[in-house]
Amino acid sequence: MEMQVTIKTKLKISNSEIAWSFSKTMEQYRQACNYVSEYIFNNDFDMKQSRLNKELYTKLRNLFSLKSQMAQSVIRTVIARYKTVKTQMARRPYKYQDQNTGEWYREVRDLTWLHKPISFNRPQVDLQRNRDWSYLSSGQLSINTLDGRVKVDPICRGFNQYLDGTWKFGLAKLLKSSGKWYLHISATKEVADFNKQTVKHVVGLDRGLRFLATSYDEQGKTAFFGGQAIMRKRAKYQKLRATLQAKGTKSAKRRLKKLSGRENRWISDVNHCLSKTLVQKYGANTLFVLENLNGVSFERTDLPKALRNQNKSWAFYQLEQFLTYKAHLHNSEVVEVSAKYTSQRCPKCGVIKKDNRNHEKHEYHCDNCGYRSNDDRIGAMNIQLLGTQYISGQEQPKFELTTNA
Repeated sequence: MEMQVTIKTKLKISNSEIAWSFSKTMEQYRQACNYVSEYIFNNDFDMKQSRLNKELYTKLRNLFSLKSQMAQSVIRTVIARYKTVKTQMARRPYKYQDQNTGEWYREVRDLTWLHKPISFNRPQVDLQRNRDWSYLSSGQLSINTLDGRVKVDPICRGFNQYLDGTWKFGLAKLLKSSGKWYLHISATKEVADFNKQTVKHVVGLDRGLRFLATSYDEQGKTAFFGGQAIMRKRAKYQKLRATLQAKGTKSAKRRLKKLSGRENRWISDVNHCLSKTLVQKYGANTLFVLENLNGVSFERTDLPKALRNQNKSWAFYQLEQFLTYKAHLHNSEVVEVSAKYTSQRCPKCGVIKKDNRNHEKHEYHCDNCGYRSNDDRIGAMNIQLLGTQYISGQEQPKFELTTNA
């Protein structure tokens, strides 16, 4: 099995000429992406690489002075973005209510729902390994620009671990953030395939806001990873953001930009630490089972309006990504199962009843068998059971509605 990570390395720029070359190259690349995006939008979202190359390759080189490989990369970049948006739209169908009957309906969306071409606003460049960038024996990075190749020093703690011969470098992305230059390098490594027969632990993980994660394993042990302190800190960010937005001055906007970057880095750090803790706690040959949260909202309409935003969501997809690649490094795996009824089902008698869960007390009390426990723990127990069914051979285990034991 091949696993992939992104290495984020800061670049040490020795002079202003290199910075100017980077800026010029990124801006031309950005404009070229918007040119291709408009073409795809106006031509029925044709994303066939060969046809786009035939139609646009020469124009991209002449209009934007791009080199051969960069012109190809522009087309690939835009196709990838449209495919990503297509997937996101399919996962988030349009919901509407019939004004006559009151019934709610869902309509699957596709790219035809877009009312304008996808816009590329942030300058960046996708660089092909060896053709556009390379790692030199001197420890420097050689990066191609419209003005020719330049050499820069990478600043990345732990970069040497990717030079042991087991990692293969691929596409790199050149970008600028907060006045600093970065190169995001894709690296892949062959790891042993996950074997269901060697599984030692099946761990159900219920994700939420009161507890970012609640785990339950095959031995009946539960662990809670609290999220209230994190939500309080997020509320502080929200309050500061609202204050700065109300001011609307240039200095306030600059602070808003810095605040956004600081908050995103903090969220990433929290998710890194949590995923690392989970992998270290259960060790190798563990199956981590997560519920599929597509379409699931954590919004609380019973809260005051000022408090709803920070109680709406967390970067759970990022947490899942971090957990997945860390698990793969330890010969473990992460699978998603249906979230349907995992918070409503009694793990002891199997009865599914929504009213058995008390959101205010954070408690689940089965009125059929009398079993009582924390509601997040109940979710983790049911998710763990679905994971056990997956190990037993069910590819897509899920619960079906039943009211009888």
